Amino acid sequence: MATRWGDLDGWELVETEVRPPSHGEVTIRVRASGVNPADRKHVLSPRPGVRLPVPIGYEISGLISAIGPDTEIASGGGAIGDAVLAFRVTGGYTTELTVPASDVFAKPAALDFPEAANLLLAGTTASEMLHVTDVSAGDTILVHGASGAVGVSVLQQARAQGIRVVGTASEARFDEVRRFGGEPIAYGPGLADRARAAAPDGYTAALDTVGTAEAVDVSLELVADRNRIVTIAASDRAAENGFIAIAGALPESASYRDRVRADLIRMAAEGELVVPMARTYPLAEALDALALLRDGHPGGKLALLSD
Repeated sequence: MATRWGDLDGWELVETEVRPPSHGEVTIRVRASGVNPADRKHVLSPRPGVRLPVPIGYEISGLISAIGPDTEIASGGGAIGDAVLAFRVTGGYTTELTVPASDVFAKPAALDFPEAANLLLAGTTASEMLHVTDVSAGDTILVHGASGAVGVSVLQQARAQGIRVVGTASEARFDEVRRFGGEPIAYGPGLADRARAAAPDGYTAALDTVGTAEAVDVSLELVADRNRIVTIAASDRAAENGFIAIAGALPESASYRDRVRADLIRMAAEGELVVPMARTYPLAEALDALALLRDGHPGGKLALLSD
């Protein structure tokens, strides 16, 4: 957990008692914890209503180790030993956690534990980006950062809806964009011209997952309707230029993301939504995982393993 505001040097592993579940709760023996940029970013500086120490981690997968009386998980049923995933939780970097049963779902057999622990934060974010820009089959969209975790989920969800995606990436990641149905173009000088050449009839919407000035400026240049531009990383520019910014802490975003969890899990179970993994770390090496995510490009998702 974070014991002071700031970067990773303020984090500590601590031992705590796991509270037994009451009605409407389950305890999960954690097998894998998802690693996300938000885990670090949300404790860099004080936030209203949040007090130190702050438990870290929003999504997990594992086995039910206890279940409260007269309780079912969100996907129905639930028994000790069942394989599950949970999102959104507090304190997912742990070996065992008691959480609301309404946030717990049966793990799709198609996903292993590290994949399942990384499905929903990126997946629900991607789903909301498509939702707020009101895109549908036949539309063409521009996605900045198409080879990142959220971008890859956007690619897959858009493909399932019949939406064409042109996605920015480094040339080294072009094959990853193509793998999930996107058409890659390189970011950098001349991006607007390359984007126009890729879609001469124009773009219905622009989705920004990176927050760079280039991404925002090109989105504004190519999409006239600012209600069809959304960012998850440039909220200041959104306020300045009048387009949409979303974040999981916003009530409307949280409500939408909760509603689509079951749909995304179904897609994963049917093989329509996969989670590319880069590597796993032991839980004790959480700081190394976050440092890699902060300083480099892992090329896929990271997970912490508790067993």
